[in-house]
Amino acid sequence: MLLALFQPDIPQNLGAALRLGACLGVPVHVIEPCGFPLSDRAIRRAAMDYGDPAEVTRHAGWADFAAQTQGRVVLFTTKGATPLHDFAFETDDILLFGRESLGVPDEVHDAADARVIIPLTPGRRSFNVTVSAAIGLSEALRQTGLFPKA
Repeated sequence: MLLALFQPDIPQNLGAALRLGACLGVPVHVIEPCGFPLSDRAIRRAAMDYGDPAEVTRHAGWADFAAQTQGRVVLFTTKGATPLHDFAFETDDILLFGRESLGVPDEVHDAADARVIIPLTPGRRSFNVTVSAAIGLSEALRQTGLFPKA
């Protein structure tokens, strides 16, 4: 299982996602370009003390990511078709989260193998991308038995 961020806009969200990946033992893939300068130093700075244990892979764009990864792409979207708790995750799933400002383009949305929505109370738009990643990744790890043992 891996966590993928499509063209993140906010460095602090990337840092939080890197900490999430490090703490749960899940690799993080960043699909560029980002909305901020991204270098190895910037990744370490964004992740703070979790930068070293987080396994991070950078991709030049969507085509590069699609060519280099294997597994079912599960897109978390506000336009999703399947509620989170009705979806059956698999161990090799790629949990994909879009840009904070724009989500993902139609090309990426259409390429996803599955689309999942996190149900919210009426009138609410969405969670922060890293909060969504934590919710989705926790459920996926729980279902597949991959959640770290204490």
